[in-house]
Amino acid sequence: MASFSLAALTVLELSPPEMIELAARCGYGKVGLRLLPATPGGVAYRLMDDAALLRETLHRLQSTGVTVADLEVVAFRPETDVASFTAFFETGARLGAKHILVAAYDPDLARFSDRYREFCEAAAGYGLTSDLEFMPWTSVPDLKSAMRIVAGADHPAAGILVDALHFDRSKSALADLRTIPAEQLHYWQLCDGPAERPATTEELIHAAREERMFPGEGGIDLVGLTRAMPDGLAISIEVPTVQLAKSASAEARARRALEAGKALVARVRAAS
Repeated sequence: MASFSLAALTVLELSPPEMIELAARCGYGKVGLRLLPATPGGVAYRLMDDAALLRETLHRLQSTGVTVADLEVVAFRPETDVASFTAFFETGARLGAKHILVAAYDPDLARFSDRYREFCEAAAGYGLTSDLEFMPWTSVPDLKSAMRIVAGADHPAAGILVDALHFDRSKSALADLRTIPAEQLHYWQLCDGPAERPATTEELIHAAREERMFPGEGGIDLVGLTRAMPDGLAISIEVPTVQLAKSASAEARARRALEAGKALVARVRAAS
């Protein structure tokens, strides 16, 4: 059975305790928590700086049985200092998190590669993997680029995070995905989007951060992608829908996302 995780971006308006309670009610076994913003000034819940909110989050995890799959978002920029993440790692360990989402916004790939390996080493000391998410507008724009960085890191905590939308929009290939060593894939993100790819970077970013589609309701080859992913990985359902959120509650959206994700996986397995 696949395990499903509620991604932070799907219900970003909810604090971690609220999100955990919602995940439990909807039937998710895991959550992803956003402790750091994806962009400067963006929404994040800095549990490492808020002792009361951390205590409440830990209480909700214990009372619901929901676990933390991943922490977001470590966005590497030229000024990023790996030594500054100690409190982040310590909080992740207290939460029982397994993975960290890493993104590359440093145009100097040699520098990023060095810091990424250093980050992997530091995170591993707290039982955390460092999963590099490739996105078309970042310094690691596609699967092949991510594969080179992770292979170069040569660290057991290094991993590649496959997001269905970014996989499609970067024109990455299923054939390449099937060559990734299983130990480099720890979880993946599921959503859908229109078959027609956005024409500009601005449109790509807007769609990715604010307007995705529920699995099976768009035109991305999710069947092929699901077949290519190893069995047993946690599936993070990441479906931000800013417009729909104006009329539908977080719970309604989270339930719809989970139902769609489960239906897709069941359909793929039935056909296998």
